[in-house]
Amino acid sequence: MRTILVVGGGYAGFYTAWKLEQKLRRDEARVVVVDPRPYMTYQPFLPEVLAGSVEARHAAVSLRRHLRRARLISGTVVAVDHAHRTVVVQPADGPPFALGYDIIVVTAGAVTRKLGIPGVAEQAIGMKHVEEAVAIRDRLLTSFDRASTLEPGPLRRRLLTVTFVGGGFSGVEGFGELLSLATSLIRAYPELSQTELEFHLVEARDRILPEVTDGPGRWVVRSLEKRGARVHLNAQLVSARDGHVVLSTGEEFDSELIVWTVGNAANPMVRSHTDLPVDERGMLVVRADLRVGTESEPVPDAWAGGDDAAVPDLAAGRPGAATVPNAQHAVRQGKLLAKNIVATLRGRKPKQYVHHSLGTVATLGLGRGIFQYRGIVITGLAAWLMHRGYHVLAVPSWERKIRVLAIWLVAAVFGRDIVSLASVQDPRRAFRTAGEPVEPPPQPPVHVHDAQPA
Repeated sequence: MRTILVVGGGYAGFYTAWKLEQKLRRDEARVVVVDPRPYMTYQPFLPEVLAGSVEARHAAVSLRRHLRRARLISGTVVAVDHAHRTVVVQPADGPPFALGYDIIVVTAGAVTRKLGIPGVAEQAIGMKHVEEAVAIRDRLLTSFDRASTLEPGPLRRRLLTVTFVGGGFSGVEGFGELLSLATSLIRAYPELSQTELEFHLVEARDRILPEVTDGPGRWVVRSLEKRGARVHLNAQLVSARDGHVVLSTGEEFDSELIVWTVGNAANPMVRSHTDLPVDERGMLVVRADLRVGTESEPVPDAWAGGDDAAVPDLAAGRPGAATVPNAQHAVRQGKLLAKNIVATLRGRKPKQYVHHSLGTVATLGLGRGIFQYRGIVITGLAAWLMHRGYHVLAVPSWERKIRVLAIWLVAAVFGRDIVSLASVQDPRRAFRTAGEPVEPPPQPPVHVHDAQPA
């Protein structure tokens, strides 16, 4: 049998393998998926994981649970030699090894783009994976606990300051959801006040949410500012050393939590360690039918889709236009990849990828959202309900849909859970320090307050 190797288990890779299992006859081909994570992250749920509206594990779709016939390899493809139909896989443990294939599907995905700004690598947290969203939420909750024991001052102000860098969809959605969580938390901390919260959104361009038109983008800025946030447009992060944020506008402030959502960069493996054709941005050159190569020179037995492929956007009607790297395209490209690969195995002609946008919808916090489809713009609660409705239908498998709906219904009755589990990031700390004596600090002066009359 032929071996179909899927590089990456993200959106495009997961759907390619999932649909191949459904369409291939048992003796027609075997499917192998290589990914370092045992799950596919449903990224549109990350802002809600960050706010505690969705459980972290419900935003992660298990590969082994859903890909029952495929062989799953836990590792990272670090090089592709298509001329010899082999890849080099680096597993989590042990030396790298070569893996052969007959057909390759490259859906490795993009990586978080870093700009070499001082302090970002040491201080910032990304928002591309489940563990990052969980860490952001736990960091905020822990900061509230710490701030509640302090007197007003610089340290308390720093603990209650949050900075998001990047005004795209993931940044704005995460910012809005975390702001909603922080605002609701104030009620549980009588020691703190709403005026002490500082939320900063930094965007280098003159607008946020480039996926929507100017008017809705300005509405989102006004909505966030009415809720107490600061939106810094035409501003770049210059430094974040030791949590001290310096902007190109000259503004400076200390921030305990810095979230980096500037955008994606080409996958290093695709850009530098493959003999497949790439463009000047380091993206795979892909035809409209998702085969690697050009119309005149297709690469045999090589396919690609998702964030690391420059797929022509036939729906745009502009020569040279490529599909934007988002979930709508990745899911549909994965499904078409499976159909086209099966079609070519059976001697049929593959179809071209054409997808007209279904519109854009974003959550801005509990009960707040925005939706735009061409000239139609809906804001507020209706848009927020549309966001939830669309994504509960889009998340793969009925099992995940039901789990997410159950969490939402419970939260509607009892509210969001506000317990921080930051200690799980160092699970052996309690064991290591058990029984160790704790030296008390020097005793401060004791001030005895007169009892107030009843």
